Amino acid sequence: MENILNTPLHDGFYMPGEFESHEGCILIWPARPGSWPYGARAARKAFVQIIRCIAESEKVYVAAGADVIENAREALFDIPGVTVFAAETDDAWARDVAPTFLVNGKGDRRCVNWEFNAWGGTYNGLYPSWERDNAFAKAFADDYGVPCYDASPFVLEGGSIHSDGEGTILATEACLLSPGRNPGLSKEEIEGRLFQYLGAKKVLFIPRGIYGDETDEHVDNVCAFIKPGEVVLAWTDDKNDPQYELSLESLRVLERERDAMGRKLTVHKLPIPDVPVCITQEDLKGFVFEPGEDVREAGERLAASYVNFYFSNGAVIVPAFGGDNRDSDRRAAEILRKLCPERRVVSVPARDILLGGGNIHCITQQIPNRAII
Repeated sequence: MENILNTPLHDGFYMPGEFESHEGCILIWPARPGSWPYGARAARKAFVQIIRCIAESEKVYVAAGADVIENAREALFDIPGVTVFAAETDDAWARDVAPTFLVNGKGDRRCVNWEFNAWGGTYNGLYPSWERDNAFAKAFADDYGVPCYDASPFVLEGGSIHSDGEGTILATEACLLSPGRNPGLSKEEIEGRLFQYLGAKKVLFIPRGIYGDETDEHVDNVCAFIKPGEVVLAWTDDKNDPQYELSLESLRVLERERDAMGRKLTVHKLPIPDVPVCITQEDLKGFVFEPGEDVREAGERLAASYVNFYFSNGAVIVPAFGGDNRDSDRRAAEILRKLCPERRVVSVPARDILLGGGNIHCITQQIPNRAII
């Protein structure tokens, strides 16, 4: 389909809330040796578990490159509602490279294609070539038949924004103001782009994200709407943990801000894992890094957070890290059960996805419902 010349704001389109009813989601089958150790075997098992949970209540579209598409089809053949299709990408972070979908008051759908530069381009990007990732959103929109707004060369990843569906967008200053994104634009100009392309009325910037998050601290790992006017915030009471000051700084902002509708926000603290999740020497042996790619180190702390969950139509699918964090896994699930009583809460082992650099939310991009005729 042809790109649309106007902007979503002009045409009355906006980004819905993730907790709203939707058609399905997009994932990309993991393969990159520098992200997924040991041939992505463990990561693919985790993907299958997550896809199986999601597919209970919505459609799932899984992109796979030519060299792994048969593997994806074999792994997913028995799950109803899953469509595996051919697409070449550089990695498997669908949240960041797939189109951002929008709706209007009539139930029509459109989407946005952002510029993608591997989380920082030549400044601090995580791999040196990202052309296939950057082409994925437009290609999916064309194949899927959804009109697409082209926001390039404005750089943005899907995980760096979170919507309440009523005009408020959450983002972190650490990410959106990073020199690797849009260094020629001021904070106000960046905010203006989000107004135009997300149909937003207010961008609520919190300062920081999760400690050690190599995406320059995406918001989807630290703070998320569970409904209009209510957010969960990654938290720790341990003042010696480097996350403490980051979360405290963001809490202070959230407590004094109001959303686009003028509401004070209710902030629910969602504690991070009790014990830091780190890369082991055994993990490290399984990676194969290409020249110019961000490399891992044994002992490196990973950006583990329970805020990186996914709202399927029927459930909240929450990462679990196991090991010394079994108690905190249970605590996170119980908190979300109380906050989301209308949904099942399903904990899925996610350490093997975290090893790749992200988590459950990072590998999924939602598609809203079609118009009801």
